[in-house]
Formats: sequence, structure tokens, C-alpha cells
Amino acid sequence: MTKKQKFPYLVGSKWTAQKKVDGWRHFQVVNRKNQSKWVYAEMVAACDPKVRFWINAKLLQDNSQWQAGWQTLQEIEQIEGGVS
Repeated sequence: MTKKQKFPYLVGSKWTAQKKVDGWRHFQVVNRKNQSKWVYAEMVAACDPKVRFWINAKLLQDNSQWQAGWQTLQEIEQIEGGVS
């Protein structure tokens, strides 16, 4: 029986950082890496491809740091303010 892959749709997914990372909020996953029991995602800023970093994919599940998809500034402010 094959083992289920963690984060199967990671590559190509888009994310919004709650706080700017190197001056940007919108990122896309361009690569993934499995190391032992951990999965890492290579994030690239949507507006500046020179801004890239690796992050533990588990951290993307923390809604206080990341939101799935690209959010507008207004949507981010609503999330931070706790208004749904």
C-alpha cells in the first residue's frame, strides 16, 4: 500500500503573508522538498522573483501567519480585526 503524500497540492499554490516578508505579502510555491518527516515549500514573491525562501509547509496551516490564496489588503485587515 502506498503512503499518502503530505501536502499533495503544494506546488503552484498561492499564499498571502499576514505580515510582509522582505517587503511583500503575495507568494507562490514553486518547489517542494521532503526531508525526513518534514515537507518544505520554496516560496517566491509574486512581484519580485528574486525574493525567495524555504519554509516548513506545516507553517502555512497557521492562519495567523498565512492565508491560502492571494488576499487583498482589505481582506487582510478584516482577518486581523477578527471580522468575518
